[in-house]
Amino acid sequence: MTWELSGYQRALDAFEAVLDGVDPGQWAAPSPCAGWTARDVAGHVAGGQRLIEALATGQVPPDPGADPGRFCGDDPARSWRTARGECTSALTETALQRPVPFGALGQLPLHLFLGGHILELLIHSWDLAQATGQAARLDPDLVHHAFATAQVVASTLRTDGRLGPPLTPPARADELTRLLAFMGRAAWLRTAQ
Repeated sequence: MTWELSGYQRALDAFEAVLDGVDPGQWAAPSPCAGWTARDVAGHVAGGQRLIEALATGQVPPDPGADPGRFCGDDPARSWRTARGECTSALTETALQRPVPFGALGQLPLHLFLGGHILELLIHSWDLAQATGQAARLDPDLVHHAFATAQVVASTLRTDGRLGPPLTPPARADELTRLLAFMGRAAWLRTAQ
């Protein structure tokens, strides 16, 4: 059976497009993630690829939130591409069926976990874009999917202290702005979106 992973792949591509727009002198720029630089955001997302690779192969996954810059090496873009490539290679048909932990939901097949991971990729694409003064051009269909995922996982993330309280977006805000507000980001106060 072939699993539908095009949304996940498009979310990876969106992050990579932002990553490719980072100038070398911008890696130390502060990001919307409290205490994290652009480098930390890039490392966190590359670490997420390492986490998925470990889940796919039955290894102990790393914590991409602990010292995330360690996943970047000397060249964050090259480190990302290496992590993405090795993760993609690990996503065999057998691996995609492997049950993996998914917070309060218990265990899910890895292919469903990847669908939920779209939220992580989109939010951090926006974070990295904000840190480096880029426009985040995120697929509206993926944003809609991510918002549905956020509704399911946010309470656990807030209970665990990994996500702050939701913000109230302006009236008539688009879905991306509403998603970002739900995830604690005031997109309407930022200049580059």
